[in-house]
Amino acid sequence: MSTALQDRPVLLVVPARGGSKGVPGKNTLEVAGVPLVARAVHAALGARRVTRVVVSTDSPAVAAAVAGTGAEVLRRPDALSGDTATSESALLHALDAHDAAHPATPAGIVVLVQCTSPFLTPEEIDGVVAAVQDGADTALTVAPFHGFLWRAEPEAERGVVGVNHDPSFRPRRQDRPEDLLETGAAYAMRADGFRAAGHRFFGRTALVRTDPAKVLEIDEPADLDRARALAPLLADPAPAAAPTPVRLPDRDAIDAVVLDFDGTQTDDRVWIDAEGRESVAVHRGDGLGVARLRRAGVKLLILSTETNPVVSARGRKLGIPVLQGIDRKDAALRRWAEEQRVDLDRVLYLGNDLNDLPCFDLVGWPTAVADAHPHVLDRARAVTAAPGGHGAVRDIATWLLGKEL
Repeated sequence: MSTALQDRPVLLVVPARGGSKGVPGKNTLEVAGVPLVARAVHAALGARRVTRVVVSTDSPAVAAAVAGTGAEVLRRPDALSGDTATSESALLHALDAHDAAHPATPAGIVVLVQCTSPFLTPEEIDGVVAAVQDGADTALTVAPFHGFLWRAEPEAERGVVGVNHDPSFRPRRQDRPEDLLETGAAYAMRADGFRAAGHRFFGRTALVRTDPAKVLEIDEPADLDRARALAPLLADPAPAAAPTPVRLPDRDAIDAVVLDFDGTQTDDRVWIDAEGRESVAVHRGDGLGVARLRRAGVKLLILSTETNPVVSARGRKLGIPVLQGIDRKDAALRRWAEEQRVDLDRVLYLGNDLNDLPCFDLVGWPTAVADAHPHVLDRARAVTAAPGGHGAVRDIATWLLGKEL
């Protein structure tokens, strides 16, 4: 394994626009009962060498299709969402967002996975990552191909030409050089080389062989029909992780919402000025969500381990109580619920990090933001589509209030 990449994060990006010319709404259409984007995400989450999985989209429907899976949803700018937008532009946007949020640990490898390959496996993803970790600059999935390719050329003598063969000589398959077909499913590349080159093929490229029986790209309605017909015959890419219908809480299930602060209402970053004063960024949509929840009679609380005037100021702004400087958040939550006469089974607790897990064990609806710690995501009953500081509280308000919001 390359020493330079050994300890660097592996960022996997699934580009999934809402629009599609060939198959409208393609990325949310189902194969074997699972949306294409969710199939890609579950294959990605099953890969052992991947550190973080991000779905880049402009579509609320796509975001909803992967809610609760553990993937982070990155809202793609309109400028990168049109029909002419490239996968590379989405990849670079996601890479920039990751590295800005994690300046101390920028991504060493970036992986591109396409929703249009419904039978991609975690092992194939690990294969392209391993190839780059072992010294290649880029890697892609390929499958053996034995067909004779032709191209129409009106000016040629026959009107056609053989692309990978001489039409005057037809050797047996075993006597021909082996051709390898790019599957379009998974690509891995050094992050620094991708930034410099601006495209996914640079330097030394490794080819990772895959099962040709599973190679299918969905670009037209007939491709989708074939995928649905083949799905019962092919092993699912991640059967143990195949998504089940995700039940999100509604108003009838929730009496109170308790919010962590750092990493849930913020993106976990802090700005410190020359006098040592701290400031953070919050999301206006979260403020709207809190206001509507208060109006609907939902009890609200901010519960924070840190003692910080920023937390107090945010609580005053939102008009909700704050408990901070808490060593045992679970004990504080239990006392607050008793004082408020709230059944903990009817409490939604929103967290992002390991110190939130004791509270997860108490409440009926432990909920994580999209970019929470992996152990927190594993223990969550629900996961917001938005990461912390980017509208996660608004997501919860949407669940509970629906059209009323």
